[in-house]
Amino acid sequence: MALYASQISVFQINDGSALRDISPYVTAIDGLPGPRELIEVTALGDTGRKWIAGLENVVITLELLWSDDASVGSDTVLGVIRDDAAARAFDYGPEGKDSGDIKYSGTCWVRNYTIMSRVGEKVSARVELQVEGIITRGTYA
Repeated sequence: MALYASQISVFQINDGSALRDISPYVTAIDGLPGPRELIEVTALGDTGRKWIAGLENVVITLELLWSDDASVGSDTVLGVIRDDAAARAFDYGPEGKDSGDIKYSGTCWVRNYTIMSRVGEKVSARVELQVEGIITRGTYA
């Protein structure tokens, strides 16, 4: 059984020009691969409930250290794509991004982006990414 420390996880998102690795600013990732809807199709005479697969409705939540570092800072990337008129590609590697590592990928919209400042604490941010379509599970090449 292989176990992994989360500090090797990777999250990348396209800022409109390239896939940007914002992992150095991410402190938590939640929501992947996410829920899928099940539609009940139980009919009279059935002895138990029956279901068919429905649509996915995945929201990814990232907690971040706020940064305006050139090209890859959390605000540099997410602040720019917040108002985009197109969904952006992303990928997540829970065990890193070496060849053969598991990768979850898809496209998403920035649904909510919030910057938080509190006296005596670091500036942080939280983003909710609404997935468009489905999550694909594959591996890094």
